[in-house]
Amino acid sequence: MLFTTTDIPGATLVELQKFEDERGFFARGWCSREFAEQGLPDHVVQMNISYNRHKHTLRGFHYQLAPHGEDKMLRCIRGSLYDVLIDLRPESPTYKQHLTVELSVANQRMLVIPKGCANAFLTIEDHTEATYLVSEFYAPAAERGVRWNDSAFAVKWPVDEPAVISDKDRTWPDYAE
Repeated sequence: MLFTTTDIPGATLVELQKFEDERGFFARGWCSREFAEQGLPDHVVQMNISYNRHKHTLRGFHYQLAPHGEDKMLRCIRGSLYDVLIDLRPESPTYKQHLTVELSVANQRMLVIPKGCANAFLTIEDHTEATYLVSEFYAPAAERGVRWNDSAFAVKWPVDEPAVISDKDRTWPDYAE
C-alpha cells in the first residue's frame, strides 16, 4: 500500500500497490502491520457498508465521543463520492479545518479518518457503495453529528443542496465547542 499524509494530522490517503497481469491485479486493501508501521489504526472491530441509490445523497457529518471515538478507513467500491472530513479535536493544530477528497471505484483510494474527526460524503453517481472499517463498536449514546452546511466550517460542496439526506443529518445543531 502507498500512504500519503494530508494536512489534517492522522488523516491519510491509502492507495493500492497493484500487482498486475493478464487476469487483472492483486493488492492488499488493508494490513494491520503496514498500518501500524505508518502510525495508523491497526485494530478493526467491524466493517460497515453504505449503499446509496441516488446521485447527490449526503450522509453525515458523523462521529462518536471519547471513549468510543472511531478511527474509520473509508473506501468507495462502486460509483464515486465526495468525502469531507472535519477535524474536531481541540488540541489539534488543524482544529475546525476540513479536508475534501474524491473516492471512487476508479481511483480505489481509501481515506483514514482519525478519532475526533467528523466525516460526511456526497455521492457523485447513482448506486454508489462505500465500505468502512472501524476501530470501535458503534455506541448510540456517544453518537454526535454536525450539520452538512454549518457555517462554522464553510465546506464547499459540489452541489447547493443534496438530493437525498436524512432528517437527522439535515437537522444536526450548529457546532458548539
